[in-house]
Amino acid sequence: MRVFTVLGPSHSGKTTLVEALAALEGSPGKTLTVANTASVRTFGFMGEDWAAIDIAGGSENLGPVGPALAASDIAVICVPADADAAVLSAPYLRMVEEAGVPCILFINRIDSPQSRISEVVSALQTYSRHHIVLREVPIRDGDKITGFVDLVSERAWKFEDGKHSVLIEMPDSVKDREEEARADLLESYADFDDTLMEELIEDKQPMVEEIYEIASKTVQHHDLVACFMGSASARHGITRLMKSLRHDAPSVEVARARLEDETRAVGALADVIKHLGKVVVLRAMDGAVTSGTTLAGGNLGAITDLDAKSPLGTLAAGQIGLAVKSDQLAAGRACGDDTSAPLPGWAQVHASSYRRIVTPEHEKDDSRLLTALERLSEIDPGLRVSQDEKTGNPVLATQGPLHLRRILAKIVDEFGVAVTEAPVPPALRETIRRGAEIHHRHRKQTGGAGQFADVVVELRPEARGAGFTFTESVKGGAVPRNYIPSVEAGAREALAEGPNGFPVVDVSVELKDGKTHSVDSSDYAFRTAGKNAIREALTEVGTQLLQPIMKIDIHVPSVFSGALVPLVSGLKGQVLGFEAHPSAAGWDVFQLLLPMAAEDELFAALAGATRGTAWFTSAFDHYQEARKEDLADLIAS
Repeated sequence: MRVFTVLGPSHSGKTTLVEALAALEGSPGKTLTVANTASVRTFGFMGEDWAAIDIAGGSENLGPVGPALAASDIAVICVPADADAAVLSAPYLRMVEEAGVPCILFINRIDSPQSRISEVVSALQTYSRHHIVLREVPIRDGDKITGFVDLVSERAWKFEDGKHSVLIEMPDSVKDREEEARADLLESYADFDDTLMEELIEDKQPMVEEIYEIASKTVQHHDLVACFMGSASARHGITRLMKSLRHDAPSVEVARARLEDETRAVGALADVIKHLGKVVVLRAMDGAVTSGTTLAGGNLGAITDLDAKSPLGTLAAGQIGLAVKSDQLAAGRACGDDTSAPLPGWAQVHASSYRRIVTPEHEKDDSRLLTALERLSEIDPGLRVSQDEKTGNPVLATQGPLHLRRILAKIVDEFGVAVTEAPVPPALRETIRRGAEIHHRHRKQTGGAGQFADVVVELRPEARGAGFTFTESVKGGAVPRNYIPSVEAGAREALAEGPNGFPVVDVSVELKDGKTHSVDSSDYAFRTAGKNAIREALTEVGTQLLQPIMKIDIHVPSVFSGALVPLVSGLKGQVLGFEAHPSAAGWDVFQLLLPMAAEDELFAALAGATRGTAWFTSAFDHYQEARKEDLADLIAS
């Protein structure tokens, strides 16, 4: 069995394309659908078994792409016949190139094109380091495309609605374009084949079989990207695309070579199914994988066909099936007999930047929510779960609001836990602008031994980023040495929550003097005295709020970079600059500093300004002063 992944922007016709390919011989196999995310479909073509992984379009559905490519022999990127929409395919071209997976482009809906085919290819080339070679040229009747000419065989085909294309004589109107396009194609192939280069130099006509062989080799080695055209809904050009996949898709051994040495199987996709639990779409990569044997360090449960009903028992190398009741397996993992490792970096989803705190509506569901999130993390490579430092509640990092909505729906539908979600407040801090010296005496007398501690402490502001330091200059043993650590512990406790409820940072505390009592002094008394003294000092001098400033790297198609400057300024950010991405054609890395409180606004604005193509990574850079009125809502929450 050979496997291919179909990628492309939303509404480009990917699912229709997969359905058309699977129906070519009228014998589609089984299908597994993960709602709004992806589907896997098996089918037969010319005596061979195939599986197509169809990934839903849109920037919030990129999580499954890496694992799908890791399990695939070749990728098909389905694009609309619109040059202006080429940028929407940029993320997919980039991911395929980073993966090193052979790739074929299919320009869909040429029965109603918005641009000329050459314009579409030229626009796509902006985002591909590999040269895109057009394998067909359209036959036109006015503005309508009625067929195509195969540039390798030089045979012309006329489209027939709902039927296979009909072989016709090449029209005179297309001959000049065909000759020019074929010459360009052969020159591109000659860069990778010395024999063909010599034939072209000597003006010899190469054999068609030879050209097909070179075409297959360049695709398999990912030297070039082949481009075909058609209409999935009208079934135009579908047979030609499938024949190319049959000739050009390499064997599973090539996909296996892109992974770690111990990899025997890949978790390509996963879902939670009622009454079954977690199921994982598994592709055997090296030898047979059999139910009941050890995989990923645990016992492999049942293996079924994609319908989760038909037992398979064993997956031959290259075959796809469904692993049931195998808790050790997860999507996006490379599995050996005793190992389970993350897939290589090229298969990892980009940063999940849309963050929300989730809490169960009923406290009794706390543990069930944590169990649900653990399970969902195993089936969704785009989901990251952490913990809010202040409340301890789970924080979900997703690819966007629609992705979050799907996650929350699964929590309710599959695990029966009702939850609420809220923005993650930035980790605010407090500091001081001036210092103060405080004399504090802690005295408490009850029955029996009392409590006594007398301290003189000085609280001073320090440079931004200095943190906290504690020193002492006590003379003459006024405070015994064994009590000094207790004063420091009390000071730290007081600074853990300032007057506004946030940690106080960038200060120093000096213990300067004090008194003790031979009977009533204790570690506890001096700790209490240190804590109360610092609290008095903070009340006296007042605190200034600090907000975290994040260093943001936006990965953006170059065509949109200029539009980000006013966008960042409007969010009170600071532009640091941008430069071309070192390895991704047509992409820039745009750098800026931004208050953490504005990250959600950046996420929403970025989606609109870049048509959903850009994404960003965020890392803490420094704290800076903030006005209380600017953060009133955050403080209130």
